[in-house]
Amino acid sequence: MSFVEYGDTIKDGDTAIVFLGHESMFPVKVQHGTVTQTKYGVIRHSTDLIGKKYGSKVTCSKGGWVFILHPTPELWTMNLPHRTQILYSTDISIITMMLELKPGSVVCESGTGSGSLSHALIRTVAPTGHLYTVEFHQQRAEKAREEFREHGVEHLVTVTNQDVCKNGFGVSNIADAVFLDIPSPWEAIGHAKSALKAEGGRICSFSPCIEQVQRTCLAMEEYGFTEINTLEILLRVYNVRTISLQIPDLGKAAEENSSTDFDSSNPSNQGSPCANLQQGTVQFKSGVPLREMVGHTGYLTFATKS
Repeated sequence: MSFVEYGDTIKDGDTAIVFLGHESMFPVKVQHGTVTQTKYGVIRHSTDLIGKKYGSKVTCSKGGWVFILHPTPELWTMNLPHRTQILYSTDISIITMMLELKPGSVVCESGTGSGSLSHALIRTVAPTGHLYTVEFHQQRAEKAREEFREHGVEHLVTVTNQDVCKNGFGVSNIADAVFLDIPSPWEAIGHAKSALKAEGGRICSFSPCIEQVQRTCLAMEEYGFTEINTLEILLRVYNVRTISLQIPDLGKAAEENSSTDFDSSNPSNQGSPCANLQQGTVQFKSGVPLREMVGHTGYLTFATKS
């Protein structure tokens, strides 16, 4: 099992996603002799998981059932253990596009955090690219190395435990892109420029506060970066609902035409739009935005090394 290569069959040691519903899922490490408790009952790894195909419908001990899904960076983002605040797919998608990443790209990242963005970057640059990720916190760096090894992507990523603002990324003139998610990104712009290839490399900085963005933009200008651009990505979800509206009163002529063209006693006309017309309302499907939505997460500042 690997987060960048799909495997058909569940094996001992795999990380799998137990899917109970769109709002209820969790990761599990598959091991011989282990059981997992769910609200539908027990899942026995030896008999219920190992050897089965990913996507299988597994019946639990209480008679309920779940699906076992192959892990992806998107599913991992929704289910990973939070060691820090993470980036979600809305921001991740625009980051990978604006940094112009592709298979074979070399990327530098700081900080690693919980590894949400890291997994998406690794899948994007695989199979011949590489991710150099720097984490200031020693325990988080060690945990990230362990997860990358368990997920079968350790050959695509190098984890370094150091302060990127003081010591940089540990590489020079090889990166196609640099991503910064640290409290003071303006202090790391010089190291980012050193890590990027001679010209044309892209940089992105994620910051929750506009004051951080301002100082970062000034530092980018100072180090000769061009095409500086700041974005904020907001996800707006719509629900499809049935809407009922009253028919406007268009006068006597409209009423006469309605009575002439429509026979309410005819069973074939029951339930038709004209039947609703006689009742003074009409129903139709419409997309309605949610009353509440996810608001500000952070500003994304992009620039190019000239």
